[in-house]
Amino acid sequence: MSKVVLFGLWGGVITPRPLESFQKFENFMNLPKDFISSIIVKGGSENALARAEKGKLTFVQMVSELEAECQIEAESRGLSLPAEFSAQKLFDELRCVEFSRMVLNAAATLRGHGILTCVLANLWVDDSLQRDNTAKVLSVLARHFDFVLRSCDIGARLPEPTMFQTALNKLDVKPQQAIWLDVDEESVQAAKNLGITAVHITDISEALKKLEKLARLELSEEKMPLSCTPEEVIHGYVTIKPGVKIHYVEMGDGPPVLLCHGFPENWFSWRYQIPALADAGFRVIAPDMKGYGDSTAPPDIQEYSQEKILQGLAQVTLVGHDWGGVVAWNMAQCHPERLRAVASLNTPLFPMDPNKDPMERLKSIPIFEYQIYFQEPGVAEAELEKDLTRTFKLLFSASSETDTHPQVDMTGICKRGGLFVGLPEEVPRSALLSETALQYYVQQYSKQGFRGPLNWYRNVERNWRWMCSRPWGKILIPALMVTAEKDRILLPIFTTGMENMIPNLTRGNIENCGHWTQMERPLEVNKILISWLTETHQKASISISPKLR
Repeated sequence: MSKVVLFGLWGGVITPRPLESFQKFENFMNLPKDFISSIIVKGGSENALARAEKGKLTFVQMVSELEAECQIEAESRGLSLPAEFSAQKLFDELRCVEFSRMVLNAAATLRGHGILTCVLANLWVDDSLQRDNTAKVLSVLARHFDFVLRSCDIGARLPEPTMFQTALNKLDVKPQQAIWLDVDEESVQAAKNLGITAVHITDISEALKKLEKLARLELSEEKMPLSCTPEEVIHGYVTIKPGVKIHYVEMGDGPPVLLCHGFPENWFSWRYQIPALADAGFRVIAPDMKGYGDSTAPPDIQEYSQEKILQGLAQVTLVGHDWGGVVAWNMAQCHPERLRAVASLNTPLFPMDPNKDPMERLKSIPIFEYQIYFQEPGVAEAELEKDLTRTFKLLFSASSETDTHPQVDMTGICKRGGLFVGLPEEVPRSALLSETALQYYVQQYSKQGFRGPLNWYRNVERNWRWMCSRPWGKILIPALMVTAEKDRILLPIFTTGMENMIPNLTRGNIENCGHWTQMERPLEVNKILISWLTETHQKASISISPKLR
């Protein structure tokens, strides 16, 4: 059985291939066909490009030598190079590569089934002014594949056997356990000579069909997007006041997008969105909200009021879910100068009524009774912290699991004396969570418990008084409201009429999806968010540089 799939970088994982780019440049410069490639062939293993790919020259040094080689070739043919000719321009198109989504999806599926993935890349040490483009490519590769081997790091290049042997040794795999896919016929033959099963790519979709048969897996459809682990993101802290720090993770570069989670979650609930938005050209920042995870959890209840929570931020696009959605709408209402745009998953903008007691309003909506149950400090904490594994197994379930997974009745909670009263002690784990993900939530809540997260609910009247004291006008910044068809708490009908308060509102709806939107339907969430974020920033003339197209 295959244990690893190796992909060639150029023409397989990304396009265009260098030789294709060189041919376009020849046409543009009205040079003879194969002018550039003939220089490379003549130079053999000692041409400037080959030596750069082996790490003997840096990119800048290669360009200088390639320029001289082109001049010599032109003189030998009795040609004059155009005045605008530059060896540097040869590589301009290679700075704007496109990743094959089909290959990235296939890699994700392979990894999900325990098959290692690796990219073999003929690449140079990039010391040019445009080196950040190379860094971005390597960053995407590192997220999507288990191992990336650059030719310049080992002094060998494809199709040399050393490239294959180094990768297999690193991954502790025998040639007979590997599959190689590439557009280059020489490298395909070299792989076969080593005993590696090889697929020559002439059409990427056909090549992946062959890979499906060899790996005995269905690779044609993207079922789940790439997720990130705590080890794959940058961690940081920001001090919001003496003694209070907010932990956050980030990935990518570009316009900032802040992802705010809800209850009872942490930054990890955005694990499927963080890589996708980063690949789309955004700097993604996902905090542990105050009281959660590795952020400080002050003991005072008023520390979790919206007045305190909304402090900070400057010109970000804020995307929230559950309590994060409340933060999003309140920030847009009270501090629009700090936001470029605002989006909410599941959480509607509830109109403020200064004439109605907020607690009485909660009591009038039976499915919000859990918020009444949360009011007394210590009561809900005791139930939720008794068995953290059981707690998260009961709270996190998909809308499709109503027949196979115990459901928490959100009504009658106070009367029966708790959320989980009457539910079995042994609970199956939802398909929403891998065992690793479940244990991460357990580990995070083992640090500080539920006191901080529950304190968000204990500021109902304080929040109401503060919001009533603020100017209450329309939200004029770009906004997105995404509803989940089968959310049993934040019902889609609650969003009716939001356009009256938000004239620039875009809507999205996800069918067959419950409350845990980012985890249950990550593909749909990512598509909606990326489309809206891209359009919103383009309309504002804010440039983004997507790494995947």
